[in-house]
Amino acid sequence: MKPLLLLLVFLLCPRTEAGKIIGGREAVPHSHPHMAFLRIQTLNTTELCGGFLVREDFVVTAAHCWGSSINVTLGAHNIKEKERTQQIIPVKKAFPHPDYNSNYSNDIMLLQVRHGIPMGLLPSGHSQVAPGMVCTVAGWGRIGQNISTTKLHEVQLEIQKDKECLSRFKEPYNSTIQICVGNPKEKKASFKGDSGSPFVCENVAQGIVSFGQKEGTPPSVYTRISSFRSWIKKTMKFFKLQTPELCA
Repeated sequence: MKPLLLLLVFLLCPRTEAGKIIGGREAVPHSHPHMAFLRIQTLNTTELCGGFLVREDFVVTAAHCWGSSINVTLGAHNIKEKERTQQIIPVKKAFPHPDYNSNYSNDIMLLQVRHGIPMGLLPSGHSQVAPGMVCTVAGWGRIGQNISTTKLHEVQLEIQKDKECLSRFKEPYNSTIQICVGNPKEKKASFKGDSGSPFVCENVAQGIVSFGQKEGTPPSVYTRISSFRSWIKKTMKFFKLQTPELCA
């Protein structure tokens, strides 16, 4: 099967995890086959995040989406319906970046799954993004302050100059490992529930929704995937592709 290129996105809060898509639209059903819906069990609650397939046995998401147990749903559009395309796959092992911290620095995590759909491309070593570029983010997060959705939504967001995030967030913003996303003059952003989703530029996943402002106003901070390409490849190379088996 010809590899499909990926997407990534995430919403930030003055440290609020990204959640929903604001100012976007419902995606064409199954037009983002690389997208993964994550249901995360923590000690006290169940959290929801997004992610994407980077290899048929690995999903990339945000490190702050870690939990005691995680189930990944692939092939979904409406997460409340039992669509015939859906696969629900338990995570075998989670690999948060070893340098991730509570300031959302190095906010990236690999999830090893039993098997998925063969697809996924990482940015190359020469792949670059720049202010002014417009890219796409998709997710099942909120589409308004108090409006949730069960269907995948998408929105196009513009990459901003680093100064836009440096001036808005108390936590250190690091342009080497993060991207400033979302025009502050537009009411469009990722939001609560979109954490871990891919930010896709020209058919390549370049960012991961990490955090943003509490009210969901842009810009937000996304993890810069190209800075972690070596870590991703090094981590995955120790694990052979899992033999396909039926999902539980």
